[in-house]
Amino acid sequence: MTRASNAHLPFNDEGNGNMDTLLAFTTDERAARIALTMITDPTDATTGHLLAVHGAVNTVTMLADDAPVPGLDNVEAQLWRKRLMPRVEPRLIQEALDLTEHGGFKTLIPSDGNYPASLHDLGDSAPYVLWVKGDESLLAMPENDRFTITGARAATSYGVQVANDVSAYLASDGKVIVAGGAYGIDGEVHRSALAVAGHTIAVMAGGIDRPYPAGHRDLLERVSDVGLLVSEQPPGATPTRARFMARARIEAALSGSTTIIEAGSRSGSLLVAQQAYSLGRNVGAVPGPVTSATSYGPHRLIAQGVASVVTNANDIRALSEKQPPSGSMPPLSAEAFRMDRYSAHARAAHSAHRDL
Repeated sequence: MTRASNAHLPFNDEGNGNMDTLLAFTTDERAARIALTMITDPTDATTGHLLAVHGAVNTVTMLADDAPVPGLDNVEAQLWRKRLMPRVEPRLIQEALDLTEHGGFKTLIPSDGNYPASLHDLGDSAPYVLWVKGDESLLAMPENDRFTITGARAATSYGVQVANDVSAYLASDGKVIVAGGAYGIDGEVHRSALAVAGHTIAVMAGGIDRPYPAGHRDLLERVSDVGLLVSEQPPGATPTRARFMARARIEAALSGSTTIIEAGSRSGSLLVAQQAYSLGRNVGAVPGPVTSATSYGPHRLIAQGVASVVTNANDIRALSEKQPPSGSMPPLSAEAFRMDRYSAHARAAHSAHRDL
């Protein structure tokens, strides 16, 4: 089953009404996971741990109850509830369920056959739900048949050419190209895959019913026709800085490797590289002209020993066959890699709480 449950609920927004109404979303695992998506951030460490251990139905029940929470002491449990309960808005949860059903969108949770096994590597930071539009079987393929390729939004002609060449080659060989649908390198790798009748996945920071950026609406519609749009955010959700940052871990986890083609010192693609490295995925980087600001990221990744040099599609293919990296990723710069604050776990959650 991939559709969300859609029981219409009696709402009471006063007093303990939110708690009582919240319990109405515990009828099945899918509805409970959608409810959690609307209540907390996808990288909330406490919620993620409880979800992984006890499941969504029990997690929502524990949130709405005053009973002890297994694994948390009394203070931790109180702080968890105090942090999340003010964010419980039953009408918004119901709206997400309604938009999912009436919009014809599908959802995937870990018990579904096409839920990507590679996302389990995210542990407690795995998405609660994936909303998908398109060919969801692409998520059931081995992770080494998916390649994340991303980079600068302000791509140069050099970066565009490299992106076109490597993505077209891989896509024509039956590989799936994963990117974030953004301007620049992301858009080019999607277009190149489509141009050779290949498959591509766009991981969205907002709801899949709100293509972003707006200038890529037509491109993203084409992706959904022959490839796949994926988001951990419900229909109607707008992209935010925190959601862009949280999305990076999904881009990294979906594939067996990540390749960076051009990235300035503040490029969000460097966060994808960090997440991939921390997950034990191989990272590749395309060197560029030393006179170009967009060469900063790839050159630093290579210099730090984080990324292998990539000069063609065969180099990218070889990344999935290499011994995976070990150890933590060194920061690239004080500016670009404030990444110590934005890991796939509580750090990204901290940013999400601040920015939402």
